[in-house]
Amino acid sequence: MVLAQTTNAAPADDQDMAEPLDSGLIIVTANRTRSVADETPVALSAISGEALQEQGITNPTQLEKAAPNLSIVRDNGLQITIRGVTSDDDSEKGDPSAGFLVNDIYIARPQAQEVSFFDVERVEVLRGPQGTLYGRNTTAGLINVLSRRPVMDEFSGTASLTYESYDHIVASGAVNIPVADILAIRVAGNLDRRDSYIINGTSDGYEYDPFKNNLSGRVSLRFEPAPDVRIDVIGDYSDIGGRTINAVPLANFFSGIVPGTRPTYLDPDAKAARTNTFRQGQEPIRDITDRGVTGQFEWSPGDFTLTYLGSYREFPNSLQTTLVGGRVPATLSGEQSQQSHELRLAYSDGDRFAAQFGGYFFSEESFVRLTLLNPQVLGLPAFATNYEFVQGPTKAKNKSVFGQASYEIIDDLTATLGARYSYDDKSRIGETAFDTNPAVMIPGNRIVLQVNDAAASFDKVTWRVGLDYASPIGLLYSYVATGYKAGGFNDGCEIGTQPGCRFTADALYYEPETLTAYELGFKLANADRSLRLNGALFHYDYSNLQLSQTSNICGAPCQLTRNAALAKIDGIELEGVFVPMAGLRLEAGVNLLDARYDDFQPAPGVDFSGRSLSRSPDLSGYVGASYTIAVGADGGLEASVRTQFSSEYDLTDLERLIEFYQPGYTKTDITLTYRNDANGLTVSAFARNLENEITLTSADSGIAIPFGSATFADPRTFGVRVGVDF
Repeated sequence: MVLAQTTNAAPADDQDMAEPLDSGLIIVTANRTRSVADETPVALSAISGEALQEQGITNPTQLEKAAPNLSIVRDNGLQITIRGVTSDDDSEKGDPSAGFLVNDIYIARPQAQEVSFFDVERVEVLRGPQGTLYGRNTTAGLINVLSRRPVMDEFSGTASLTYESYDHIVASGAVNIPVADILAIRVAGNLDRRDSYIINGTSDGYEYDPFKNNLSGRVSLRFEPAPDVRIDVIGDYSDIGGRTINAVPLANFFSGIVPGTRPTYLDPDAKAARTNTFRQGQEPIRDITDRGVTGQFEWSPGDFTLTYLGSYREFPNSLQTTLVGGRVPATLSGEQSQQSHELRLAYSDGDRFAAQFGGYFFSEESFVRLTLLNPQVLGLPAFATNYEFVQGPTKAKNKSVFGQASYEIIDDLTATLGARYSYDDKSRIGETAFDTNPAVMIPGNRIVLQVNDAAASFDKVTWRVGLDYASPIGLLYSYVATGYKAGGFNDGCEIGTQPGCRFTADALYYEPETLTAYELGFKLANADRSLRLNGALFHYDYSNLQLSQTSNICGAPCQLTRNAALAKIDGIELEGVFVPMAGLRLEAGVNLLDARYDDFQPAPGVDFSGRSLSRSPDLSGYVGASYTIAVGADGGLEASVRTQFSSEYDLTDLERLIEFYQPGYTKTDITLTYRNDANGLTVSAFARNLENEITLTSADSGIAIPFGSATFADPRTFGVRVGVDF
């Protein structure tokens, strides 16, 4: 369902389809074909580029204020939770439960997903399994970030500069250049630099600033050699730098941290919550490159549209940090590359029948080396000089075929049926080892503790059945859909496959997770669209939920993933917009969510059945208002306020069964904006999170409880933004 903040912005391909501001209409591609969001029978939030700017959303972690039942937190990469469905396996072999796409291209690694939003046309957030048209790892749903495309008939551009608390500078610019009647180029760039929210409470002498220092560029080319042929090529490059410190001690937030208990939340003030008292053992630095190229070919002869979408991406990265409460310096270096190819054929008779089918291929390969210094803290002998996890090549491949068709059975009543067959193949070669002091004369000066070789294959058919009705007052829809995420393997190797392997198949491998979703929804509006109401009622049956946590099963901290037996999720989402008079806009949304384990024993004698899934508040939502007055002949002044609220939610540490949690909170944003249509000037002043709530996003007891860590969301910030369109 479309959100209240969507505006008249439409895709570059569909500028002529744009509607007046405040209509709530926006063109989306959620079903892989162009449609109006309010006429698309899926739970959908579409946020235009203009709305992103108005709400100060410059990266994915801030999207949760713009879409219901969405949480995106920063840990080792992004962890996306939609309607209680999530995955916290951020290793090179893990998969997310929610897909993250840039220009329709699936981005596999969470570490490569924290893109800066610049020159964005819109962001689409689809809630619920998207296992038919999108397929891979979309059990929870997906996020699709779509950049602006070149247009043929105008020379135009945009530039903006934002300065915010913590020396946060965002400078963006783009220019559209028509080269010929059939060729146009768009060039965009972005600088995103911010100091750390974390205060150095030690005398270690290491700088925490800047936390991020990202420089990004994008070149887009559009070529239309014939009226029914369109070719898009997009090349992008990002240099991602800054400091790696993004966590503080658990003791900042909790006391009485004991395995198997619910500790006491301390409710610290903002300064105490943000202070790190763990010394660093080396300079904390981040050096990452993210680059890729995407090509799309579209041929539309008559009622058919043939589309090819392909991409190749690389993600070399290098990090230095310190673990275990500042006692273990660590370095991480790696390379990841991925390619994907999709071919789709769509047909519409322009009346009652529409269908599309296609095939998809995805391939990923990575190499990772994690080196831990001061290994004696981890229990290694005195002659050990480091502790290493050397993994690679790690490979993953997915092959899929899919199809979906819709037919209008009677006037305004349409049935949809879709299915997808997915085949996943995964493998990894690696080892856990430590180097030794040459004086002890161990052959090769290296001892291999564990071989990490494994391979597995999985396949699944997912499907979708839906029925929707275009009533006189809006869309009513229902569907049953399934989602699937491939299984995988933990560190180690299976007994009998080679010398030194010690894990049974049950201990080494975990099964795919599957989800069946049932949903009823509506998207209603009165004749002039001054009143709009969207809603959804859903139920999920979740099997073999994959749960990951830090474990010492490898002899040092490593990721352990296992299957919970069953989980169930029930929820209600309601959103409304009311425009009672010109210039005044009121909006509100409320979400009720009951996400719980249905059958799960995380340890012998411990029953989690009935307990809440992490990051799943029972109640959340927002209220907001804006008012615009004319200033002169061409200007307008808009004041807006929006408050987001959430009840308490769990952040359970499954390794030690510690019930961490975040108490309920409210966060209020205010903005004052002046716009002048004559010269394209926009000037804004804003404040975010006026209450200065420091809300937890993760809590982990780590290898030892005294060295456990916590991460938190953005504190209160103030800022100004100046922009111009020409």
